[in-house]
Amino acid sequence: MSEPATETGCGVRGDERLTPVELRTLFLFESLDEAQLARFAEHGRVERYPAAARVYEEGSPATCFYVLLSGTIALSRRVQGDEIELNRTEQRGVYAGATQAYLAEREGQVYPHSMLAISDVELFSLPADVLATALREWFPMATHLLEGMFLGLRASQTIVGERERLLALGSLSAGLTHELNNPAAAAVRATAVLRERVAHMRHKLAMIADGRLDGSRLHELVELQEEAVKRAAGAAPLSAMATADAEDELSDWLDDHDIAGGWELASTLVAGGIDAEWLERISGAVGGENLEAAVRWLTYTVETEQLMCEIAEAVTRMSTLVAAAKQYSQLDRAPYQTVDVHDLLGATLTMMQAKIPEGVRVVKEYDRTVPLIPAYAAELNQVWTNLIDNAFSAMREEGGTLTVRTGHDTERVFVEIGDTGPGIPAEIRPRIFEPFFTTKPVGEGTGLGLDISYRIIVNKHHGDIKVESHPGDTRFRVLLPITPA
Repeated sequence: MSEPATETGCGVRGDERLTPVELRTLFLFESLDEAQLARFAEHGRVERYPAAARVYEEGSPATCFYVLLSGTIALSRRVQGDEIELNRTEQRGVYAGATQAYLAEREGQVYPHSMLAISDVELFSLPADVLATALREWFPMATHLLEGMFLGLRASQTIVGERERLLALGSLSAGLTHELNNPAAAAVRATAVLRERVAHMRHKLAMIADGRLDGSRLHELVELQEEAVKRAAGAAPLSAMATADAEDELSDWLDDHDIAGGWELASTLVAGGIDAEWLERISGAVGGENLEAAVRWLTYTVETEQLMCEIAEAVTRMSTLVAAAKQYSQLDRAPYQTVDVHDLLGATLTMMQAKIPEGVRVVKEYDRTVPLIPAYAAELNQVWTNLIDNAFSAMREEGGTLTVRTGHDTERVFVEIGDTGPGIPAEIRPRIFEPFFTTKPVGEGTGLGLDISYRIIVNKHHGDIKVESHPGDTRFRVLLPITPA
């Protein structure tokens, strides 16, 4: 009969043990000899935890190595204050905890993540120092190789990770700066012209209102100005042919009334919805002597309205870009939230606008009935970025079409990124999701994009990512569950 549970370095545990024969049924220990199994059986214990219990906490001293005997567990990490689930499994024999006990420097080792019991679980726990001694004694060469590989991989991941973050930040900044520069320059230019036109308006108004017009005519002229503003704001765009005909007609009217530079005024007036019939009303209001000053005053009015619309459009464009940047980075959002995949795709395409190669056309085929889904939005944006960037790279030399397509069935939403590039050769297709595998030239790719995308979709969202590729038609299809996994 087992003794009552006691508090040890491995948490709350009983005195129940596994026999060497039982240990051999776990794939991790199946190749050990009898003496090795006996050592682990002597020092290991069976621990039981109820559902929702914490087996160990991230950052606490790594004192035990755990092997799952039964039940379901989940591993999670804290990222900027939020707990992110890394993995969930019920596979007997999987292990976690003090997995780095073989390192020579064990001082200060902590658990790299937390373990949570999803259901009632049984675990075989082994003190980390027992595991460390056994590994270094039984497998010295393998231990040295593992230690070197771990330390080398950690150093390389640090360097590559920092480089990737800098490149991503640089690409994001460059794209955003490029996109912001155009509307900002347009707003600056329009503001400078607007200041000049307002000055001209004041000058012409002074000429008109210097006593040569009585109050009723001046009032009528101001009313015509208000009408001109409304016409300019609601003017419908004309075809090139219709615009040319309207400008010719208006230019002839201005010439007939001895207004100099009529062809310059005509383009502004036509764009503002002004025609010759409307100009006759100005002539009737101010008479021939003040007609040119009045027409120019109203032309400046129309032009200032157009300039203000241009400024408003430029500022709106900048605001939209900033909103897209926030949507893309998810800076002010919870990591796990209900999202519309179209919003995420739109933000990503906006941020990548400057990276679209010459000769590449972007086509969106969105199914607007796609439901909202629970997801880690920032990570999904990273997936779209990786897939779209790869598609652009495939079409950089010959051009082509990028197609972004969405749809859904009863259980899953799909997002498909397609390109018309040369395709992925069949012999390397099985390897594209491997870490550090890349087909890009040296210096242009790290081989981490698709590996990261795969882990985000499959491991984190419990979805799937598939690829079909033929010359001229490559499609990556991302499948995401509609309900929380």
